[in-house]
Amino acid sequence: MALTSTVYHLTIELSDLDRQVYETLDLRVARHPSETMRYMLTRVIAYCLCYEEGMAFSKGGLSAVDDTPLAVRDLRGDLQVAIEIGTPAADRLHRVSKSAPRTVVFTHNDVAQLHRAVSKKAIHRVADIEVYALAPAFLDALGEATERTSHWSMVLTEGQLYITVGDKAVSGAVTRHALEG
Repeated sequence: MALTSTVYHLTIELSDLDRQVYETLDLRVARHPSETMRYMLTRVIAYCLCYEEGMAFSKGGLSAVDDTPLAVRDLRGDLQVAIEIGTPAADRLHRVSKSAPRTVVFTHNDVAQLHRAVSKKAIHRVADIEVYALAPAFLDALGEATERTSHWSMVLTEGQLYITVGDKAVSGAVTRHALEG
């Protein structure tokens, strides 16, 4: 018998002071059985911190190997922003950066892993790829506070992320890194 995804219903009050974005997001996020909680939370945080009109999770979820986990498309359906999660392979990053004007990676892993993965291959516009790291301890604390139906209050200011879930508050840095030295 195949395992099924677990659906999380997250209502998120987003206050991104760095970008002046204030939204209430109502998300239903399917967590695949092979997906870690850290990966799912990184997907949700990436969605929020890159949120703009046209933002969507990939239709096929983790099994959609040709699609990035998150993308922003314009009204014509043209890809504007491609967002990868974790430690994507160099070949994948090369292909993605050629397909979208803006490429972003949010990682919950050691950034050195990503540097090693991309250092041996040529990647299209590697200097333009935005990389943001989230600390595993921050994600673990957020995972402990998040239930299948949760309300988050999320504030980003000066690169510091504050999330309140019920009576629990967690915070962590959103650290930007460059792929090219």
